[in-house]
Amino acid sequence: MGFVSVDDKISLYYEEYGKGDKVILSAQVGFYPKGLQQALANEGYHVYCLTLRGFAPSSYIEEDYGDGWYDVFADDVVCLAEHLGVQKFYYMGASHGSGVGWHLVIRHPERVKGFVAVVPGPHSLAEGVMSYRQMLMQGIISSPPPFDPPVDDDPSRDARRKEREEIISRPKETDPREKKIDYGRPLMKYKNEENLCKELSKIKTPVLILGGIDDPISTPDLMIRTAKCLPHCKLVVYSNCGHNIDTDLIEELSDEACRILENVESKGRVYREVRE
Repeated sequence: MGFVSVDDKISLYYEEYGKGDKVILSAQVGFYPKGLQQALANEGYHVYCLTLRGFAPSSYIEEDYGDGWYDVFADDVVCLAEHLGVQKFYYMGASHGSGVGWHLVIRHPERVKGFVAVVPGPHSLAEGVMSYRQMLMQGIISSPPPFDPPVDDDPSRDARRKEREEIISRPKETDPREKKIDYGRPLMKYKNEENLCKELSKIKTPVLILGGIDDPISTPDLMIRTAKCLPHCKLVVYSNCGHNIDTDLIEELSDEACRILENVESKGRVYREVRE
């Protein structure tokens, strides 16, 4: 663990898992301690988890970046890479963390070798731009939609979910400055669905999209739309899974991610070598 200074006012906190020269960076508001990032570290990747600016233990901020929040977050990931002396890396993110990934591969495509995008949407801009987190904070919605369907005859998976719920439900005192932040939704600056899809189609980075058929936020329709736009993409959607798939089917997603990253590492594409 450590901090990287962006400037004299902003310091960003990161945690480190694994070792070696195959580097994965990930950036989110916070990280569950038993998720996909840690599983990938156990598979031989050197994983760094960056806490987004504005959220403890990274520096608090009171500036509103408007539709530029995710651009700032993406630049912060590159700042971490520079701090670590890493020229090129893989990126993995879930939900809003995948939102950072979309901006990263658009703004800094030369730095990202491959993108593991878990429940990544991105949202249709016709749905509005406020984040679910801020809608909860402001009382616009009383609770998020059910993120996950009931477990289907798997006691171990059910126990894993219960452990996760117990950990994340523990009371945590949040600084008022955190509560005010609304980073919105990814790619807001493109204003409409047509412009968003046009921008997605320009992305040349190999992308693996992982999602669940019962996700109410990153719906299958949105992920299919995104996969159609991307020229180098594999989409995997699991039945009986929802928005928290990265802390639910950890082993399965880790296997899928490793398979794709090995292809990207050796051939620069999401699929295995074609042999006649």
